[in-house]
Amino acid sequence: MKSRIIDNVTDPEKLEQMFHDDQKAFESGFNEAWPEIANSQLAQFWKVRLGFDKKPEKPGKSAWSEIFIVAAVCLFCGFLIKIPDIFNFSLTGSLFYEKNAAIIACMGLIAYTAWLNRIIEWKRLGFIAVALLLLAVYVNLLPAARDNSSVNLVYIHMPFLLWYLFGLVWIDFDFKNKPKRVDYIRFNGDLAIMAGLIMIAGGILTVLSIGLFDAIGINAGNFYMKNIVVVGFVSLPVIAAFVIRNYAVMISRIAPVIAVIFSPLVLISAVIYLAAIVASGKDPYTDREFLLLFNLMLLGVMAIIVFSISATINGARKKFSEMILLILSSVTVIIDLIALSAIFYRLGTFGITPNRLAVLGSNILILINLVLIIIDLFRINFKKTSGEKIGLTISNYLPVYGFWILFVVFLFPIIFGIK
Repeated sequence: MKSRIIDNVTDPEKLEQMFHDDQKAFESGFNEAWPEIANSQLAQFWKVRLGFDKKPEKPGKSAWSEIFIVAAVCLFCGFLIKIPDIFNFSLTGSLFYEKNAAIIACMGLIAYTAWLNRIIEWKRLGFIAVALLLLAVYVNLLPAARDNSSVNLVYIHMPFLLWYLFGLVWIDFDFKNKPKRVDYIRFNGDLAIMAGLIMIAGGILTVLSIGLFDAIGINAGNFYMKNIVVVGFVSLPVIAAFVIRNYAVMISRIAPVIAVIFSPLVLISAVIYLAAIVASGKDPYTDREFLLLFNLMLLGVMAIIVFSISATINGARKKFSEMILLILSSVTVIIDLIALSAIFYRLGTFGITPNRLAVLGSNILILINLVLIIIDLFRINFKKTSGEKIGLTISNYLPVYGFWILFVVFLFPIIFGIK
């Protein structure tokens, strides 16, 4: 039964049939298979379903071991981010946090996920360690130049490159498992929600704590920012992942609701924004700051589209939501075309710079991705095809972004210089 459950972990109908055929054998096989399928959202649903009617138990040996791993990883990340203070290292002009914060945070998340997936092969562990070490050495060898565009682009794109490395660990290096890649996209939406909720709660706690200490004449603001906030930032991804894994039912209910609520609001905002551009006379062709904000809005809308799609892939069919996503994607294409035309104009007028070339490449890739998404959404809305197809389209396109990020991170400093 264990192997059958693993083979059909992405097929809800097959799992349901196996459950009804032999409930006791299914529960036993599922418990045996759980360590290997824990990252699947469908498996997390079954985990909750099978344990719903059981009385809550005290944390077992495995639960305490996971808590210990999470605590150890968070402490190690906290130690790394506090290296300048521990060893009295001057931060003046070093850009220590800009260079290392993302690497340390992702390192903790990768370590926790590798433990969950029971990655014990030396080749895989060696690959992960070498990749993280090379990225850390590379980014710290770059000059601490805030005014160098190619170096700043490395800092901006490095977290995305680390996200790909984390993805490899999350899918357990199973490149051919496309449903698992779709689950990874969905997991990142859940991770963003949970991290946001934890940040809000942590922010409130920090403000209250600082205020209480101020009330008794103790200035704790500097201590909190240098210790609690900094360490909490690099530990946040691990804590959020731990909460998602152990309280999957909570996130599985929140994510679709947020997607349904935000998609129409983002669509309305995007349409009003386009109309406001015409009314205000703002010109992205000559106004550099406005073009930058325009592109940031494009990235934000694109993220909302991907999140909304991934959050509702396995849910019930909602005609309204699917149509909203189709319209929103179409409006986003218009936004992207305006941005591209402005970038081409600035390239022709002012010449090639690292920032313009990086934004141009990103916008072209986003445009192609949006067109592919629109085609799938059109088929879903008017030809009644499965929603799984669009998830596969998004996951299959991820390597394209990955190659571009590698190009920006490693070749831009060579092409444009780092001085």
